[in-house]
Amino acid sequence: MTAEHQDSERPLIAHLLELRTRLLRGVAGLGVALACLLPFANTLYGYLAQPLLAKLPKGGQLIATQVASPFFAPMKLAFFAALVVAMPWLLYQAWAFVAPGLYRREKRLALPLLSSALLLFYAGCAFAYFLVLPMVFGFMARVTPDGVAMMTDISAYLDFVLVMFLAFGLSFELPVALVILSLLGWVTPAQLREGRGYAVVGIFIVAAVLTPPDVVSQLMLAIPMCLLYEAGILAARLVAPRESQPA
Repeated sequence: MTAEHQDSERPLIAHLLELRTRLLRGVAGLGVALACLLPFANTLYGYLAQPLLAKLPKGGQLIATQVASPFFAPMKLAFFAALVVAMPWLLYQAWAFVAPGLYRREKRLALPLLSSALLLFYAGCAFAYFLVLPMVFGFMARVTPDGVAMMTDISAYLDFVLVMFLAFGLSFELPVALVILSLLGWVTPAQLREGRGYAVVGIFIVAAVLTPPDVVSQLMLAIPMCLLYEAGILAARLVAPRESQPA
């Protein structure tokens, strides 16, 4: 093996060692968060179940149709809660790994984008928990036929709520997605403004898919997304390459 070949391998080995270090630190942080939350797994599930329990008829409750569900459902929730809590630390480890290879302008834009994406995801989850889920379960309780007891399995309920959190959290990432598309040069702020009508139609279609078939729930998702679309246009104007800005 020549000296030149050895010298070319050293940066790769250094990058792999750095990647391993960042991955281990990320997993360790996630493990610490999980260890702290596991003793409160049942309490966390109790909080998560409140939007449904508050809408059930008197005497209604969640049920466990599988033998191990009372154990695994809270544990699963504790893991996802730990993942959400540790997300800033995980993103920091990813940032620390890629930052040395970025240009100054990329560094200046990446940090606000990462922070905004994280905060918007949290906001979407909070919006789903405090506003959307009570509306959804209230609607379900109203349309349940007479003689039918509305009692949901705890695992099925957890899966439904986690999907809702993911859907609303990702939906709230709309401004960040528009900014990234603008930075890549795929769209311009002017094109985003011109396509506002199509975007509104698409937003209402997404809202109709993600929410129950009642107008109030659809508007609760569609209106914030329309506002986020407008915020994305404003943000794109600030960061778009100058050549894409209108003269």
